[in-house]
This record gives sequence, C-alpha cells and structure tokens, in this order.
Amino acid sequence: MKSIVIYDSKYGNTEKIAKAIGSALSKLGTVTVVHAEKASMADIEKVDVLIVGSPTQAWNPTPATKSFLENIPALHNLSVAAFDTRFKRTRLLTGSAARKIAKVLENKGIFLLAEPESFFVTGMEGPLLKGEIERAKSWAKEIAGAAIANTM
Repeated sequence: MKSIVIYDSKYGNTEKIAKAIGSALSKLGTVTVVHAEKASMADIEKVDVLIVGSPTQAWNPTPATKSFLENIPALHNLSVAAFDTRFKRTRLLTGSAARKIAKVLENKGIFLLAEPESFFVTGMEGPLLKGEIERAKSWAKEIAGAAIANTM
C-alpha cells in the first residue's frame, strides 16, 4: 500500500500529527509525508491512500491546504481521510478544518475511508494534548485497515 500524508502546520502541532500518522502507516507500505506547499498532483497519482491535514483557523483549513485541495482532480480510485488540529471544544465554537477538507474531497467523488478526525491542542500555539500522538497512530492503523478492506 502506498500512502501520502499532506499537511500544513503553523506551530508544528499538525506536522507532529502528520508524522505520527506516516510512522504508523509505514509499517504497511511506502509512505510520504509532505507539506501542502510542496505537494504535487504527480505525488497523488502514485498512491492508494491520501490523508490531508490542517490546523483549524477561523473554522477552515489554512490557505495552503485550500490551494492544494483546489488542484486535486476527481480521482475515483483514491481512498482518502482528513484530520485537523484544534481546541478541544465543541465544533460549533472551533469549527473543523477536517470536515471542510472531507467535504471538498467528497465533492470530487473521492472515497472517504473514515469520518474526519480532530486532534487537540491546549492553546493557540499548542502543545498537543497528552496522548494525541498515540491517538493519531491508532487512527492511522484504522485508516490502513479500511483501505485494505476497500481494495478487496
């Protein structure tokens, strides 16, 4: 299984989650973890699984993440998942970049492997809440299982 994790990160928290997800997925195949500004469509065409993550800013993904998403073609054979980092409060107050990412991908006809996931920070600049790295690795294993099941 070939996977790519594309992320944006302002204070490094989303990057830490992206790398944890990549680490967990690497046990099942080839994984690339790349910043949204450096990601190319050629990278995506070579993978089975795409995971996109962003910090939640003003209820939305970052501009770099939005720009990346705008350029994704409708790749119907691609399985995807979305995550974000945000404050641990109700989504009505914080919003969720992951939900917006998932919506864009679904509108392009791309199969979502799982519901969008949020990982939590303690403040604007972080750090991540205790246990979030481990939770990200566990979530990645669930994503991998869903991807494998989807190919059967």
